[in-house]
Amino acid sequence: MDNTIVWADIPVTDLDRAMKFYGAVLQRKFKRVEGMDGIALEDPGESGPPPDMQQGPFPVAFDLAVVPDRKPSTDGCTIYLNSYGDPEGMLKRAADAGGMILAPVADMGEMVGSIGFFQDSEGNRIGVHKPPQM
Repeated sequence: MDNTIVWADIPVTDLDRAMKFYGAVLQRKFKRVEGMDGIALEDPGESGPPPDMQQGPFPVAFDLAVVPDRKPSTDGCTIYLNSYGDPEGMLKRAADAGGMILAPVADMGEMVGSIGFFQDSEGNRIGVHKPPQM
């Protein structure tokens, strides 16, 4: 099935801090995009979860973006990150990297699975998701 959402900008105010934070949470490396001031993406040479956490292709992507008219917030849309089966671990990594756990992982039933929430280094509310066990 194709995803309706195809891209997400996570607004940040300090790109270096956000790259370090998301690198720790997602266990991936980020790099600045040449020619695009204030934008960082996963390093293509480092993209994808560790082999033991892979669960298929990455149909939705995101960037970290310093954009003057977009401010980090806990209000508005929430981006949910794939936890690759370990939402509790992802929340712990977020807290260890300087974020704050906003809600522990909770089972939302057979249709949704499990979700939890953290506040990132920039002040955004981010969800973590684990699909329901089939």
